[in-house]
Amino acid sequence: MPAEDETVAEDASIELAVPTSEEADVEVEREQDAPEPAELDPETRARRDAALRHVRKLGDPVLRATALPVERFDEALQTEIERMGVLMHDALGVGLAATQLGVLHRVLVYRAYPEDPLTALVNPEMTWMSDEQETAEEGCLSLPSVHVEVERSARVRVVAKDAGGDDLEIEAEGLEARIIQHEIDHLNGVLILDRISRQARKEAMRAMREAQSAPSAA
Repeated sequence: MPAEDETVAEDASIELAVPTSEEADVEVEREQDAPEPAELDPETRARRDAALRHVRKLGDPVLRATALPVERFDEALQTEIERMGVLMHDALGVGLAATQLGVLHRVLVYRAYPEDPLTALVNPEMTWMSDEQETAEEGCLSLPSVHVEVERSARVRVVAKDAGGDDLEIEAEGLEARIIQHEIDHLNGVLILDRISRQARKEAMRAMREAQSAPSAA
């Protein structure tokens, strides 16, 4: 696990970085079977909170922006991907898109299960999605206390580049397929609230407001 000073260090030189707004947002899904925030030990909670300070929050325009293709596969891109992986890990996330950090690059990272290696997809393109759909609950830390049922394709095929510019083709199903679809949505400025009914969206926003107005736990 990276040292804490590496985790919270600011990256002041990332290309295409968008300034943080005062309403900045966060969106990182919780690791499968990870403890609820209230159950975290103090050190893990501190690392999580530090990581989430780097991630944009709901209302920030960058979350509605369409990311731009990466053209240079260099050391700066490697550093960007490594940073994304560290922040995702410390935030107890399973996926993270560059736009969530205010960077308009078509880059995402994910790790569906703790024993999996970190996967980075650069310039991902969905080439096939199954007709079979599955509905499952998705969470989003940009929407505190909100979990919504989202319907997505059960299986997908995606082509992309890795961090070094080599071609990748991934066929995924289940949780991995869901994460990939979720993060590609981010690169296209789409949030999970856009994939649910109007009534479900109203209920989700009400739950978020109630969570924000509740007294903080000691």
